[in-house]
Amino acid sequence: MDVFKTPGAISWSELMTTDPQGAAAFYGQLFGWQSKNMDMGTGAYHVQSVGDSMIGGIMGMPPGSPPGMPPTWALYVTVANVEETIAQCEKLGGKVCMPAMDIPGVGRMAVIADPQGATLNIMAYSSPA
Repeated sequence: MDVFKTPGAISWSELMTTDPQGAAAFYGQLFGWQSKNMDMGTGAYHVQSVGDSMIGGIMGMPPGSPPGMPPTWALYVTVANVEETIAQCEKLGGKVCMPAMDIPGVGRMAVIADPQGATLNIMAYSSPA
């Protein structure tokens, strides 16, 4: 299964933290993850890999994060169409926390919440993922 092309698959994990370098070192020692730094325009993004498979990323807290926001892991679920998924989410009682936006070279994403308030990132990947 290609998680970047399969709607409903968990395709990426991402850590937002106050110490991305320290976190990359910690998880590298804990799980053997390899880390490769990429400049995303807002600072270094540490892509984590197991062997040849990229599995997630580690980044600093995004600009505009609430003061005191603790470091947190987030999941991405692959969708065929972000706007259609947002509409279905709202129809089912969920809400949009961050509207759809394009990530150049990656795809289109948004952040949604279920009726209980749990958040989830959704992503329609551009080809190739």
